[in-house]
Amino acid sequence: MEINDLTPAERRIWEAFPRGDGVDFREHPEDSSVDGAGWGPQRTVRAEVLRAILLGAAPAVEGHVAGLKIKGARIIGKLDLRYAVVDHAIRMRDCWFERKPLLYGAQLRALVLGYSTLPGMTAGNLRVDIVVRLSCCRISGPVRLAGARLSGGLFLQGAVIGPVTGEEADEPALQLNHAEIGTDIIANDLTVHGQLRLNGAVVGGQVSLDRARLLAPGGIALHAETLTVGTDLRAHRMEARGMVNLTGSRIPGQLHLSRASFSHPDGFALRASSCVVGELWLKGCETVEGTMNLRRSQLDLLHVRPETWPARIGIDGLTYRTLAPHLPAEERLPALEREESGYLPYAYEQLAAAYRTAGDEAAARTVMLAKLRRHRRTLPRHARVWGLLQDATVGYGFRPLRATGWLVALLLTGTVAYGLTPPRPLKAGEAPDFNAVFYTIDLMLPIIGFGQESAYAPAGWYQWLSYVLIVTGWILATTTAAGVSRSLRRQ
Repeated sequence: MEINDLTPAERRIWEAFPRGDGVDFREHPEDSSVDGAGWGPQRTVRAEVLRAILLGAAPAVEGHVAGLKIKGARIIGKLDLRYAVVDHAIRMRDCWFERKPLLYGAQLRALVLGYSTLPGMTAGNLRVDIVVRLSCCRISGPVRLAGARLSGGLFLQGAVIGPVTGEEADEPALQLNHAEIGTDIIANDLTVHGQLRLNGAVVGGQVSLDRARLLAPGGIALHAETLTVGTDLRAHRMEARGMVNLTGSRIPGQLHLSRASFSHPDGFALRASSCVVGELWLKGCETVEGTMNLRRSQLDLLHVRPETWPARIGIDGLTYRTLAPHLPAEERLPALEREESGYLPYAYEQLAAAYRTAGDEAAARTVMLAKLRRHRRTLPRHARVWGLLQDATVGYGFRPLRATGWLVALLLTGTVAYGLTPPRPLKAGEAPDFNAVFYTIDLMLPIIGFGQESAYAPAGWYQWLSYVLIVTGWILATTTAAGVSRSLRRQ
């Protein structure tokens, strides 16, 4: 390409490139690339000219670092850099692109397209040495970065991607699956109309989606299976319309979803099964609309309030060491009733262990008592009687003072009844002096003998009372022994 073939706008870029100078076509600093379709020839540049410049057509200038630096240009035609090796930074801010750039398999130093408007971008398997910046871009078609290798970071703050229409409507709007990002993905205030795909991606630092809007109603808003993050995944105040799928992800720091909203009423709103996460924060979140699945995940800290749990949850195999905020067990227990698989003994054991870790042994006992009561409901009716007796008398061993209450009540009843009307002695003159208290104790606790029961014989309803005291005593003694034994085994 000869310089004589260039338009005045293209000639400005041709001359500025070898020295790394910038070319600003904007008439006003606040010009928006959204209006770029109407820009005239004084701001129009052919994509083939940019390609020729980047691939070495413009002569080098000794002592200067070449680079493409443009603001406010209208790029027409196809910028085709597939498989190209470009040793210069590409900085095209506030530009409007007629056709999507083709960067598949290219090797670039840096790519900066901030505040630009594009119909999409094809950059699968792209290699970039420094950084990719798409901050505040308006991109109407899919952004294909699957398999990209970025030594630096990816910046998408304030970008709006989609909605994707036409033949590409079934594609994810933002494709980062199996990408490798050397540092961070910073995508605060990002809006994606469609799916953000991150499954299999490896990010050396953090992923930040604070205040992002992922809008795929009825579909998958965030597809991040087996995502590996070096530190944290932040999504504070994120809005997700569609499923958030983090299955199998590895996040050693925080999965920070505080004040995020999740909505997928007909399916999984949040699926984070088989994950290994340092801390999962759901602080301040409203009730999740849809099913939440945390099965088989391993967490060090789970921060969630009871009102955040949806009507259907999956927590089979969920392991956590600490549960926050610290609340009474009675407020945590209803969530365990929402497990889709039904009664899960392990879920109660895990909750009790978390309370023991916090030093709240009373709450742990409350949870274990609730577990046994829930188990009782799964038994046939005839098998529930023994459980009901243990519950009513000693709370399955977790409420041992109940037995004391029963014993005191029965002791008072027997003492008053037999004190007012002592039973007749079996052998007059040989029986010891009658004592209503010890006579009642003899009836209730047969293993203890004070010689009262064998020396006196009640009659009438007093005899029936003695039968009640004997039977009740046996039941109390047996259930107390069984309950205490169970409690000791748990400890």
